[in-house]
Amino acid sequence: MSYRTHHCGALRLEHVGEEVTLSGWVAKVRLLGSMAFVDLRDRYGITQLSFNEEENPEMLKLAAELGREYVIQVRGTVTERSSKNSQIPTGEIEIKVSELNVLNEAATPPFTIENESDGGDELRMQYRYLDIRRNPVRENLMLRHRLAQEVRRYLSENEFVEVETPVLIKSTPEGARDFVVPSRLNPGQWYALPQSPQTFKQLLMVAGMDRYFQIVKCFRDEDLRADRQPEFTQIDCELSFVEREDILQLFEGMTRHLFRVTKNIELDEFPRMSFADAMKFYGSDKPDIRFDMRFVELKSAEVDKVSGKNFPVFDNAEAVIGIKVDGAASYTRKQIDALTEFVKKPQIGATGMIYFRHESDGNLKSSVDKFYDTESLSAWSAEFKTREGDLVLILAGATDKVRKQLNELRLLVADLQGLRHKNTFAPLWVVDFPLLEWDEDSNRYHAMHHPFTSPLPEDRHKMKSDPASVNANAYDLVINGVEIGGGSIRIHDRVLQQEMFELLGFSAEEAEAQFGFLMNAFKYGAPPHGGIALGFDRLCSLFGGSDSIRDFIAFPKNNNGRDVMIDAPSALTAEQLEILEAGKS
Repeated sequence: MSYRTHHCGALRLEHVGEEVTLSGWVAKVRLLGSMAFVDLRDRYGITQLSFNEEENPEMLKLAAELGREYVIQVRGTVTERSSKNSQIPTGEIEIKVSELNVLNEAATPPFTIENESDGGDELRMQYRYLDIRRNPVRENLMLRHRLAQEVRRYLSENEFVEVETPVLIKSTPEGARDFVVPSRLNPGQWYALPQSPQTFKQLLMVAGMDRYFQIVKCFRDEDLRADRQPEFTQIDCELSFVEREDILQLFEGMTRHLFRVTKNIELDEFPRMSFADAMKFYGSDKPDIRFDMRFVELKSAEVDKVSGKNFPVFDNAEAVIGIKVDGAASYTRKQIDALTEFVKKPQIGATGMIYFRHESDGNLKSSVDKFYDTESLSAWSAEFKTREGDLVLILAGATDKVRKQLNELRLLVADLQGLRHKNTFAPLWVVDFPLLEWDEDSNRYHAMHHPFTSPLPEDRHKMKSDPASVNANAYDLVINGVEIGGGSIRIHDRVLQQEMFELLGFSAEEAEAQFGFLMNAFKYGAPPHGGIALGFDRLCSLFGGSDSIRDFIAFPKNNNGRDVMIDAPSALTAEQLEILEAGKS
């Protein structure tokens, strides 16, 4: 007989009386004297099997010998359950088993394969093939599948063509560290695994493909965290004959489509924010705008409302910046001290924190009342637009450092106030990034995005005279404080590309050695073009309500970049090394 007529999530009351065949894994066995019940699981769900000694003592005996995760096949009749389970779709029926066949026995799993497992992260990663049997992990992978299908559908309907690009490519000096692969046929030479298909997708535009996409594996040898893996997947896209607005509209549309079809959510308009404003008001180029709490400057290059009161912390600071926390004036001294200790952590780096309260009786009280009178505090209150019950938290120091420190404090307080709801989504386009950033160690400019990013047209004339002030024709998609993707209008003019290489410190020989193939292609008619790459793993974790992309990758690496399931990376044998070194076949 066939292994199954139905899967374990299919049967309902309308199937009562039918004879069916099911196959799957034993999730649970309940022995109740003259009766037994077995939960049979497959990818689609769980069906209860029933065994009764009066009706079939041989089947009851076989059921009693089953262990967890045994692979079995059963044949039986669908009957209505006397004790229904509203928690599962098949909870109104059960299978009265007439035939049972053990397809494969199983060892006792090292952790419970249930929604809430007793296995730690490392153990579950070591036995990932068992972890995937659990509903939450399987559902995450199914969500990933649905998102991929919808991405392909949307892009295909918008005339994109999916093209695969090479995985063994050339190493380049810009960006993160490459993973490299030795070439046996070319001893002493190495391939690199792609950090992005950047140059290939630009070459596809030169080739006239017009609209390209690829859901592609990329690789970066960098330090890991919850939203980083050494290998990751991105939705990689490039378009010809477009300006920035065309790309923003198209991929705003794709994001709306994904939310609509997978979460039944209609997103509001995607606001635009310049990089300069993002840093000034949020201290981050990926601000979380689900809540307000924008920075207010009490002292900066443009304003000073705190100096001259003999308070050295403010007098000597380049910047004094704060945030208003609505309704938090009731914070206790212990809570305030905890926030102060947080900003003083080495990874945050502040020396302390000032606060003032707009109390319920209208009075203003601060931690610096010794230096600032009621009139001064009233002026601060006006700047922050406080109301009774509000709390203001203030940091002081060098501008860039204070902004970054206050960003961390803002996010922490938002968590404490319950303002970062996982089912609320606030998208944002951040635009007008600096084209270049100065690196003190190498004493030269580096590309803020990559060397192929075009300057804004209105800044083109400053490339040689004032390169630090040039803004890039670049854009990032941010949702809930997470950078989901980014891109730019590319340089398609050979002369401008050469200027960019010069600004980045490339000699003509170095530029030719690294990117001569691209420059040569530009000689044959490169169209104006631009693109974007969206982090597919991050997109999945956002839709799934998780902070970790590992939850949405079938076989992820741990924080040390290891695959603990297959024990990789691993050493090569002496024979393998000898073959590589000698270039043998």
